Amino acid sequence: MAGLAGGGGRVRGKPVEGLVSGRQAWAVIRTLTPSDLSWDDVDPSRYPFDAAAVHQVVHSLGPASHVPHRVDLSSADRAMTSRRLDEGRAWADAMSHALVEHYGRWSVGWRWAHDEGDVGGGPVGSWCCPRDSITMPQETLARVASALSEWRAWLESLAGRFDAYPLDLSSVGEQRILWERAAHHLILQVTDRTGCGSGWHGHCRQVLTWFLTHWGVEPSVARTMVDQAIGGRFKSWTGPDVLLVEEVAERLSLSLRPDHGEWSDPPPARDHLQSWLTIRATAPWQKCPVSDSGPVTAARDGAADDIRTFDHALDPARAQGMLAALDLARTDAARGAALDFELLRGWQQHVLGTNQPPPFRSRPAFAKEGRERYGIGPDTRARMDSCLAESSPGLDDPLPITARAARAYLDVCFFHPFDDGNARAAFLAAVFVLAREGITLHSVPLLRRVSFEADDPRDGPTLAYYINMLIEETRRNSVPPQQGR
Repeated sequence: MAGLAGGGGRVRGKPVEGLVSGRQAWAVIRTLTPSDLSWDDVDPSRYPFDAAAVHQVVHSLGPASHVPHRVDLSSADRAMTSRRLDEGRAWADAMSHALVEHYGRWSVGWRWAHDEGDVGGGPVGSWCCPRDSITMPQETLARVASALSEWRAWLESLAGRFDAYPLDLSSVGEQRILWERAAHHLILQVTDRTGCGSGWHGHCRQVLTWFLTHWGVEPSVARTMVDQAIGGRFKSWTGPDVLLVEEVAERLSLSLRPDHGEWSDPPPARDHLQSWLTIRATAPWQKCPVSDSGPVTAARDGAADDIRTFDHALDPARAQGMLAALDLARTDAARGAALDFELLRGWQQHVLGTNQPPPFRSRPAFAKEGRERYGIGPDTRARMDSCLAESSPGLDDPLPITARAARAYLDVCFFHPFDDGNARAAFLAAVFVLAREGITLHSVPLLRRVSFEADDPRDGPTLAYYINMLIEETRRNSVPPQQGR
């Protein structure tokens, strides 16, 4: 998705404070990518895996029944080729989602291909990217299974190499040469496994960080130490020479101290909903980018297309419910309805396939594997309705549409009103805010498969920046207006 990034965010010719270039801005939005995985996320001792059953498991998952067509790169129909590529990416995303639900978050690394694959610079050779790896259904599923097995085998080999150097931070002075040898050995293993292609050094930093945390170094300290030891000297498409490897390993070992194993006590539980409301009140929404005003009709319905590929690959019933909810949201937008919880729960009945519209949650909610907690009080629903009302264009001084859509999306995420399906509800809220002003998007994966933090003040304006970018992309691919006779 980094390839979607454009130039720096601007409003009426002026740089937006807090918004940076697309490539930099993307770094502040966390995605479920293998580069974000910690050792706790991937440690094979924590997650059982039956290598003999992996092909059977892959074939049993929802996406296995909906492998898309192979992309014909020789076709003269560029629009169809682009659509097929998007379908392939959505299907691969759906397969990642299904694998993570079955095996755990570690399995997302199955797509971490060598060089410039799906996620460049990784250790997996069995999978490249949807364009080249999606062929016939059985061949494609075999590649998925092989890629997952290859990724798991790499993690198991790393665990064995870590344990081959039984180290103790309290005795680091006496063991420093062992720490150095271990780091030297691991760097060479990563260079061999990745082939030193595009971005290989990212995984090398990760493996060294995993090694340090495995032996007790506090994770944030480990990341800093590794970055300082490498010092930006590992480069894409270039293998490090012997002297550089030795210098990095030595510098890393010399930086270790016994107190690096002193982990700070976890902070007390806090209310991330309140964190969001504090950030929401002070974010520079007025400075968010503004695309050309006015309605725009996409040449293709990005929201419906994504549901028909990503959601359908997971479960056809899920896709059917999402499409029904999308139609209802757009009908509500066309009549100028106000966005509130009552409207959301009407859509959510279709999303979840329940007999009645679901109620507002009655207990604190958790997300991101428990890292975020959203409190509940007697006025939580009323506060949410008040926030959502600010998405209306009829206010005396309305914010840019990009800011209002982004803020409504994040309001739903962090009020977390439902027991299930809040990410889908947030997506529908953003689609509704845009549709109410005549905007449909050409592409939506950026709104559906990224994760935002309730306590990061950069995420809201950055999401607005990306919505603006998607609107501009839609205008470039929009249906031409009807010419009068």
